[in-house]
Amino acid sequence: MSSEFSEYVLELLEASGGISKSRMFGGYAIRKFGLTIALIFQDEIYFKVNESNIDDYKALNSRPFTYEKKGRMITMSNWLLPIDILEDEERLMEFVEKSYQVALKAKGI
Repeated sequence: MSSEFSEYVLELLEASGGISKSRMFGGYAIRKFGLTIALIFQDEIYFKVNESNIDDYKALNSRPFTYEKKGRMITMSNWLLPIDILEDEERLMEFVEKSYQVALKAKGI
């Protein structure tokens, strides 16, 4: 797992404000003002989704983050952000903001 990728992502997201990262399960959690909005694993970034933004990811043929635990596949509410969105600053900021709104709602804020 490359910390170079996480540093690259952090630089891209800085413009959004309040962005930080921390290590998590062999990857990184990306936070905006303390709320987790994305996960980075194996040089891929997965943004937080719910019913308000999942169609954005489905339209891009994305997929959820999954992992195996005790022989079962666990699917999280984070979906892969396609690289073309990561490289488009305007669209990236839209995805960041939507995931931040999802995180706020999840916390009841």
